[in-house]
Amino acid sequence: MSMHPSLRRVGGKTASTRNVLKRHERLQYLMTKGLWQEGRSIFGLPKIKQEKVKAKKAATKDETAKQTEATPPKTS
Repeated sequence: MSMHPSLRRVGGKTASTRNVLKRHERLQYLMTKGLWQEGRSIFGLPKIKQEKVKAKKAATKDETAKQTEATPPKTS
């Protein structure tokens, strides 16, 4: 049976983005951070939330010049 067109998402993805890592991904993360102890059970691992970092736009020369002009010089 086909999916109704109104239920389709743009880009072809039907699932939302994941916000928690899977078990093997958590294990790799703990190993890289040095938090994994040999002999420990793979069950009951702490959940690790994925953090998405948005890149900020680089300030243009005009904006930086305006910011430096707007700040009054320090007098001692």
